[in-house]
Amino acid sequence: MNCIIVDDETLSRNILEGMIARDPELTVTGQYSNAMQAMKHLNTSEESTDLIFLDIHMPDFTGFDFIQTIKNPPAIVLVTSDKNFATEAFEYDCIVDYMVKPINEERFQRAVRKAKALKASTAAPAVTPVGTTTPVAEPAAAATSTSTTTTNIPADTPTEFYVNIDRRLIKIDIQSVNVVEAKGDYIHIKTEAKNYIVHSTLKKIEEKLPQHLFLKVHRTYIINTKKIIDIEDNSVLIGKDVIPVSRANRPELMKRLNML
Repeated sequence: MNCIIVDDETLSRNILEGMIARDPELTVTGQYSNAMQAMKHLNTSEESTDLIFLDIHMPDFTGFDFIQTIKNPPAIVLVTSDKNFATEAFEYDCIVDYMVKPINEERFQRAVRKAKALKASTAAPAVTPVGTTTPVAEPAAAATSTSTTTTNIPADTPTEFYVNIDRRLIKIDIQSVNVVEAKGDYIHIKTEAKNYIVHSTLKKIEEKLPQHLFLKVHRTYIINTKKIIDIEDNSVLIGKDVIPVSRANRPELMKRLNML
């Protein structure tokens, strides 16, 4: 079984790699300190991935965020120092075990046996997860489209756009978009219901978004100005996200606001 390790702690990755090396049926094809690196591996590797050892708490992108971006995920073993997410973890069919650090050899082997049993019981061959959305992304996008009003949008303005994910076109309702963030060669689209990771640029999606609703407030952020909850100093609050606002873009943002 081909495995990858996704954990921001170097020591944890090295310990896991050592344990994997002692099992002749397992092969490490990559170890990564953050989810974005792992995503690139899944999108570009010619080898299938059968098992992922995944930390929950990582910078920028949590383990659960990572799982939600994978279409048809392989078996996943969560490896974490936090005991508080076990209930949430087993809401995902792909998660076969939940290991709390520090991990010993016996506990590791028990998790691996579960992953091997799952693979053996699956009639289909091991999948290579190359998508960047949740398994329910398409229905979620459709549901969001019907639940979001289209007020304040000129008649000739598109109300949705499509993203190409795993050779499928996924519709995203424009008014449901809260924030778009650039992350290297990808953009992170955060909507009211779901998040999407798309291989694109901030400039390209900016051209698709209506200017009366969206504003680039920072070199890595575009926001829906109608979703602003609070503004303080050089940042805005949208949902649970605090978004930086550059000094150069702040005057335009203030002009957009309907202030008393």
